[in-house]
Amino acid sequence: MTTIDVPTRALNDGTWLPAVGFGTYPLRDDEAVRGVRSALEVGYRLIDTAVNYENEEAVGEALRTSGLDRDEFQVTSKIPGRHHAYDDAVASVEGSLRRLGLDHLDLQLIHWPNPGRDQYVEAWRALVDLRERGLVRSIGVSNFTEQHIERVVDATGVAPSVNQVEMHPYFPQEALRQAHARWDVLTEAWSPLARVGDLTDEPAVTGPAQRLDVDPAAVVLRWHVQVGSLPIPKSASPERQRSNLDVFQIALSDEEVAAITALGRPDGRIFGADPETHEEL
Repeated sequence: MTTIDVPTRALNDGTWLPAVGFGTYPLRDDEAVRGVRSALEVGYRLIDTAVNYENEEAVGEALRTSGLDRDEFQVTSKIPGRHHAYDDAVASVEGSLRRLGLDHLDLQLIHWPNPGRDQYVEAWRALVDLRERGLVRSIGVSNFTEQHIERVVDATGVAPSVNQVEMHPYFPQEALRQAHARWDVLTEAWSPLARVGDLTDEPAVTGPAQRLDVDPAAVVLRWHVQVGSLPIPKSASPERQRSNLDVFQIALSDEEVAAITALGRPDGRIFGADPETHEEL
């Protein structure tokens, strides 16, 4: 099988990430092992997991049996809300490392801000210190608003390298992406394809797909690349994994990008989880 080369994106801390990642939720157990291993075989080099996905052991097994050296792939995990207190955050990252069988994480995120508990600044301080210890290479957040990011920067002087948020054509996060530019924060997109079946009915997506002779999902992922986000699609199918990487073989016109962005709507969230109120423990 030919491996597809994936370009990279620079981060504000001087490191880099592959320009597309492989999402592992909700894969578990043997399905997760097979899914991650096939993704690595196709060419994915950024694997995204989390404590709350309950699949870190399976992801670790896939990595160990992939035949790849440690410096050939990158791994992201996430601290859950119940671990936001400083000592709990440190222990959470150490637990992820044990389950994954790694000596460091390439990117560690806070999964949700959980503002009702108001401990995310403690978790961020822990990540800053864990980076100093070398247990994590880069640190970031997930599902943070501009105000959440501003608060951790004010508290520590350290800006996240990444904010991973729900983002897709129905919810393009234009205002948040503009805010990210203040700190040179990279936008990562979870659920980057929304419900792809819905998008296949959108002429803004199907038109470019027909022109380029690719799957509509590849058009949406290319839209992410061209607007500057790093998508984290998930699929257990090797065929779908490979077709998703067609993103690097095609290009959209400015007009096509604008038409896809115009699909955005105020109620565009698929999962309805507002970071200002959502509690993820």
